[in-house]
Amino acid sequence: MTGSSPNVVWQHGSATPQERAAALGRRGCTIWMTGLSGSGKSTIALAAERALLGAGLPVLVLDGDNLRHGLSAGLGFDEAGRTEAVRRAGEAALLVAASGAIAIVSLVSPYEADRERVRARHAASGIALAVVHVDAPLAVAEARDPKGLYRRARAGELERFTGVSDPYEAPVSPDLRLATDAASIDSCVAAVVALAQRLVRPA
Repeated sequence: MTGSSPNVVWQHGSATPQERAAALGRRGCTIWMTGLSGSGKSTIALAAERALLGAGLPVLVLDGDNLRHGLSAGLGFDEAGRTEAVRRAGEAALLVAASGAIAIVSLVSPYEADRERVRARHAASGIALAVVHVDAPLAVAEARDPKGLYRRARAGELERFTGVSDPYEAPVSPDLRLATDAASIDSCVAAVVALAQRLVRPA
C-alpha cells in the first residue's frame, strides 16, 4: 500500500519543525535500528530509551513485534507484508519525531529500498533520521535465538524467515554500525544515546 488515500487533502500544521525545535529547545528525530532477529535491536533500543529518559529527553520505542499486535496486525511476512510494515512504522516514527520526541524503531526491515523510502519521507518533512545497523553474523544471531524462531525456521515451521529462507540486505551506508558479536551492550547503548543527543540539538 503506497500513496495517500483518495479525496483527502494534506492539512498543514501551524508550526514548522524549526519553530517547534525553537520552542522546545530541541529537535525530534528517528533512530532506525535494523538487523537480523537476535542481533540485539530490542535490547539496545529499550536500554537507550531508559538512558535518554534519564537525561530528560522524551523518547518512544516502536518495536516491530509490538507494532504487529496493533498498527501492523494482519500483515504477512512476505515481501509485500514486510514493505507495508516498514512503511507503517516509518509513518508512526515520523509522527513521534515531528512532535519533538525521539522515535527509536526496532525492526528487522530487511530491504534497503524500504528503509530508503522511510529516509526520504523524513527528509521531505524536515525530520532527522539515522539508520543504525545492529550487526550480528547470522551464526551468532542464530545461536542466541531468544525467541526460538531460527529453530522453527530450520525445522520448516516458518516460511520466509529473514536470514534463513529470505534475504537480509545490510544497509549500504548506515549512520552507525553496532557489531554486537564483539561490542558490549553498554557500549552499543552509549553509541545510540550519543547519536540521538547529537540529532536533537537545534541546528
